[in-house]
Parts: sequence; structure tokens; C-alpha cells
Amino acid sequence: MRLKIALSFVALLLLVAAWFAFAWRWSYSDGERAGWVQKFSRKGWICKTWEGEQALVSLPGTASVEKFYFTVHDEATAQAINKVMGRRVNLHYEEKVGLPTSCFGETRYFVTGVTLVDEISLSPGVVVPVPPPSPASAASQ
Repeated sequence: MRLKIALSFVALLLLVAAWFAFAWRWSYSDGERAGWVQKFSRKGWICKTWEGEQALVSLPGTASVEKFYFTVHDEATAQAINKVMGRRVNLHYEEKVGLPTSCFGETRYFVTGVTLVDEISLSPGVVVPVPPPSPASAASQ
């Protein structure tokens, strides 16, 4: 009887571990979001993750702002985001569904890469170039 209970317990643990592995490796969706990272911090009581907020604005100067909340696990990606705070960037993300605890992050969206955007598109064929940073601000980075 004890052997059956022990085997059932081990089978249940293996099933849970398999689910975690599947949910962590499989992405429901992936894509890019363009905007300005306005909040980025490392949070968590036990499991520390980088949590951020990106303002998505369709046109500069418009009042309607949608926010994209995201999580970062990779330290190199987190440092790259910290370097471009306040500038327009594209964030590449993967959406993970089925992760059962908040220990993996507060959101379903896990950022895996960041790209600095050098121009702002106003409409097809019309762009506003962003001037390069001044030598003084480039030296401080």
C-alpha cells in the first residue's frame, strides 16, 4: 500500500515538473512592441524578476497611452533596457501561458530582446528622425 502511495506521489511530482518545463519552453505568442520604457525595476520577495512598463503611443503628443507590462529574466537584457530608458525602443517578447506561480514573473509577457528605434514613423513614408545623442550624454552611458 505504501509503495502505491509513494509511486503515485512521485508520478504526480513528475507530472508537475513536466508541466513547468513545457509551459516555460513553449510560447503562446511572440512579437514586438514599440514605445518608451518608463518604469523598470527588480522586484520580488523570494524570486526576484525585472518588471517593467512601456508606454505605447501611436503618435507623439497624443493623449491616449496604452501600457505594456512585461517581465525580464535575462540579466543582459535587463541591463540593455536600463541603458535605453526614456528612449523609443522595440521590445521583443514571448507570451507564456500556464505558468502557475508569480515566481516566474508578474506578467505573461517575457521580454527577450531590445532594439533602439532611431526614427518615429508618423504615417507610411513620413518619419521624424531622432537626432543622435550629444557627445556629453553618450559619454555618461
